[in-house]
Amino acid sequence: MAVDATRPDGVSVKVRERGSADAAGVRRESARERVRTLARPVGRALTRFRMLPWLLAAALVAGAVGVGVLDYKVHQENQAGQRDQAVLAAARQEALNFISIDYRNFAQDSKNVLSGATGDFKQQFTDESNTLQSLVDQNKAISSGQVLQAGVMTSSASAARVLIVADATVANTAAPSGQVRNYRLQMDLVEQGGQWLTSNIEFVG
Repeated sequence: MAVDATRPDGVSVKVRERGSADAAGVRRESARERVRTLARPVGRALTRFRMLPWLLAAALVAGAVGVGVLDYKVHQENQAGQRDQAVLAAARQEALNFISIDYRNFAQDSKNVLSGATGDFKQQFTDESNTLQSLVDQNKAISSGQVLQAGVMTSSASAARVLIVADATVANTAAPSGQVRNYRLQMDLVEQGGQWLTSNIEFVG
């Protein structure tokens, strides 16, 4: 605010009252500060609001990745389960073919064994088939087997080991009424062309 004042030489001049000016300045400054103070939380809120879609997107992506990993694990477990079922089915059939021999149908029985065989086992059975046929014919041997239990010991995408518990009723010239024999077979199988084939059989236990 300006007021009239007289200099020592008698000339009248207008002088600004400092106190009033300073007070007004302070009031103006205080108003600005209040506006800024009020604007800060609003600005922070707007910033968080602008970030919200990105945070939501990140959360959704993270969730999708988690679901993807879970799906992958479930898929792997399903694949392993299906593989083991295929391995067990092949092992059961080959074990049954191996312990079920009839001297009257030896040629077909041998083909059944060889159809599920590969590698060393196939070669050994082929090499010994003539000797085996001679013994079976001489003793008029008939072996009727059944698989009691089967379990996968180890397995991968291309190889597996299975333990088979089986028994067979064996009749021959020495025991025409038949005798029950128990077997525990350890079988190694390999995957070839989408089929599980037996590469080795051992009697264990």
